[in-house]
Amino acid sequence: MIVLIPAYEPTASLADVARELRLFAPDLKVVVVDDGSGPGFDAAFRAAKAEDAEVLRYDHNRGKGHALKTGLRHVRDNYPGEAVVTADSDGQHSPADIARVAARLATATDTIVLGGRRFAGEVPLRSRVGNAISRGAFRAATGRAVHDTQTGLRGFPASTIDWLLTIEGDRFEYELQMLLRARDAGLFIDEIPIETIYLEHNASSHFRPVVDSVRVMRPLIVFGLVSFGSFVLDIVVLELLYLLTSSLVVSVVGARAVSGTANFLANRALVFRAGAPRALLRDAARYVALALGVLAASYAAIAALTGVGVPLLVAKVSTDVTLYAVSYLVQRRFVFARSRREAARPWGGEAERGSTEAAPATAPAPATTPAGYRSAR
Repeated sequence: MIVLIPAYEPTASLADVARELRLFAPDLKVVVVDDGSGPGFDAAFRAAKAEDAEVLRYDHNRGKGHALKTGLRHVRDNYPGEAVVTADSDGQHSPADIARVAARLATATDTIVLGGRRFAGEVPLRSRVGNAISRGAFRAATGRAVHDTQTGLRGFPASTIDWLLTIEGDRFEYELQMLLRARDAGLFIDEIPIETIYLEHNASSHFRPVVDSVRVMRPLIVFGLVSFGSFVLDIVVLELLYLLTSSLVVSVVGARAVSGTANFLANRALVFRAGAPRALLRDAARYVALALGVLAASYAAIAALTGVGVPLLVAKVSTDVTLYAVSYLVQRRFVFARSRREAARPWGGEAERGSTEAAPATAPAPATTPAGYRSAR
């Protein structure tokens, strides 16, 4: 089994992690990916190599997601059939917890194993905020409760690596995206509690609570923007058709057909990334069924609420807010759900295999980087 550690501007704790793992669990092979830390951090990576860690390096900072995919690609090509446990470089994950995740993974099939922190004791504010936001976004998007959606301690069966390489995202959002898409890929999520460790109030973390929380909530944000855009389009088309036809029925039906089609295509392409052209008719049929169901539910709810004295505007707003959340969940789980075979297929052809951005799959690059390199966040 491989322990994969992405590292950006690491401290001396990187070598400590590699050393402790070598002593505590010598059967685990450690692979470290330098996410463009720059020459100022050569010593940290040399120290990790001295502890028998394999180190992959590239010049420019590209984000944690990119580093993870670089490491996963390297494992697939050089250690075929090996499962992977990912861990952070800053000592937040104890060797005992890493070994526990590895042990659970060894007995699991079709399962992503998470080492979930319980955030007991003194936890930095930005860590509490970031985890609370992503935990809430994940539950809103999937209806499933995962306590620690941002944990870097995760276990993946070897059979999932090709699928992991198809998931979009190069920074912190990548880790949430894989959890969001796990159900569609036929994967379970198993979360086991681990120790919460923060060194120096998590000063080494590169997570930015606002920017990176927006990244991880991207699907919900885009879904909201698409819904609002469809609402505006519906009103504009309604007015235009009424001016042209003077028929309310034609105007309402025509506007809903135009805005509904635009909403379907935008959600399919931008929010749920359904991808496969061959599934277009299947997804369209499911979407129409959902639209009819939402329409019927909206009418029934508004009629029931107004029937007991609730003002029409209040009934309309409360009903639409509820159905907005329901519609998102149904679209993710049913309308645009993909089979495991579809989820594992890289729609761009050989999109990930042989990427020019990947670190070499052979021996690690030399420990030096070009002079004058300046790392970018």
